[in-house]
Amino acid sequence: MEDFLPFISEVGFPIVVTLFLLHRIEAKLDVVVNSIQDLPNRLRE
Repeated sequence: MEDFLPFISEVGFPIVVTLFLLHRIEAKLDVVVNSIQDLPNRLRE
């Protein structure tokens, strides 16, 4: 059990940072996808 706690502290921070960044990137990717889907309509105008 004593070996398990340092492992959590070493791996936990990178996991939290990765999840936070993935959440931010996902929101920005949604905007990009919507823009790409709207592009043919804008080109017709």
